[in-house]
Amino acid sequence: QVQLVESGGGSVQAGGSLRLSCSASGRTFSSYAMGWFRQSPGREREFVAAIRWSGSGTYYTDSVKGRFTISRGNAKNTVYLQMNGMKPEDTAVYYCADTQSIYYGSASAYENGYWGQGTQVTVSS
Repeated sequence: QVQLVESGGGSVQAGGSLRLSCSASGRTFSSYAMGWFRQSPGREREFVAAIRWSGSGTYYTDSVKGRFTISRGNAKNTVYLQMNGMKPEDTAVYYCADTQSIYYGSASAYENGYWGQGTQVTVSS
């Protein structure tokens, strides 16, 4: 199993920044990539960004391109989501998830993966 724990959420004003962290432990050697998702009340879960554990491959949904940056630590156990220029519509619970699939740029690749418990991000106008 893989255990994922998110941290770094909080409240920020529009235009501000936050950095989320996702710490992974357990059988991480079987994981191919990590993704960040978000969900706000009344809305469907949205696939935000993803990164392979090796190589330079990343994915971003259009609404966060140029504002969010996903990165990973040197060891295969931490993934970050740097969020700049934040907007009220970024308000959501943010989750990290892993996938063993090479199709890490597709949300469906994470359906059978491990998920964290989520961290709340609130952006006020």
